[in-house]
Amino acid sequence: MTEIEIGRNKRATRAYAFDDIAIVPTRRTRDPKDVSTSWSIDAYEFKMPIMAAPMDSVVSPATAIEIGKLGGLGVLDLEGLWTRYDNPDKQLEQISKLSETDATARMQEIYSEPIKPELIRDRIAEIRAGGVVVAGALSPQRTAQFSDVVLKAGVDIFVIRGTTVSAEHVAKETEPLNLKKFIYELDVPVIVGGVANYTAALHLMRTGAAGVLVGFGGGAATTTRAVLGIHAPMASAVADVAGARRDYMDESGGRYVHVIADGGLGTSGDIVKAISCGADAVMIGSILARSKDAPGRGWHWGAEAYHQELPRGNRVEVGHNGSLEQILTGPSTSSDGVTNIVGALARSMATTGYSDLKEFQRVEVVLAPYHKS
Repeated sequence: MTEIEIGRNKRATRAYAFDDIAIVPTRRTRDPKDVSTSWSIDAYEFKMPIMAAPMDSVVSPATAIEIGKLGGLGVLDLEGLWTRYDNPDKQLEQISKLSETDATARMQEIYSEPIKPELIRDRIAEIRAGGVVVAGALSPQRTAQFSDVVLKAGVDIFVIRGTTVSAEHVAKETEPLNLKKFIYELDVPVIVGGVANYTAALHLMRTGAAGVLVGFGGGAATTTRAVLGIHAPMASAVADVAGARRDYMDESGGRYVHVIADGGLGTSGDIVKAISCGADAVMIGSILARSKDAPGRGWHWGAEAYHQELPRGNRVEVGHNGSLEQILTGPSTSSDGVTNIVGALARSMATTGYSDLKEFQRVEVVLAPYHKS
């Protein structure tokens, strides 16, 4: 990539967000009904390339089951309220009614309740009883502590999700998680991330991960850019990691690692662009938090919002846009790109002449910076 001089002592590469690019129609179009939006990872196939982010405002055991039945994958946060409290309805209601000035401090108190292994077991069993694929997420810091409980409970897909995850974490006081050894010893597919560049992604792929999450500080409820000064424009990040996937396939003799965009996905158009840049699927939060079925009650937040030492996220009001079914598959009653998101993806694929997601990754993209007035 071409470097740009930003001063005599520093050069930088130009990176692009989803708002900076647009997709170009081709000479061929299709009927949206003839388009497949299905996606598979390991032995599991889904009707749509949608993963619900492991955030308490988005995924409860009930919504994980509903999302699974609709054709997506709901990932439960195994460090969230559902594994700290027998019935977190009271805590969820409190969070929804907090004032802006009290929200962070009170959420830190609520989330100081210890994680209970028996609740991890029970929540996974609850989702499994719903007859859908079971996915749960832990942070890298908690993985060694609770992974045995998670695996014995019968999780199908294990997600290790952090603000940033590397295959080479250095720490003086604690023994870092050996991802390669950990993943090698598991019998379930592991999705790990986030990462934001080619090199970090390639290293994670070499650990044996089935999928890599792409993103850093780009979600609607994060303030990572303001607090840490770190941000990854997602169009470039996804394209870079897709490049690592291609090169790793050559290196490994054909092993395919799935690329999952995780952040900066506020509308169906962003989801379309993520796949056009090379993503196999997307992990979304704020769009699904708008569902009247979501546990956040019209509010959205992530783990960064209640970090005990350095919060770098907010609880944001997102309101309601309909049921989970309406948001995922319609019908839509709005034109803002936050309902019938899978229908929008299918229509974009049909408009550009592509019949499945793998083909659509080859669609032509142009630079077309868009600035809202």
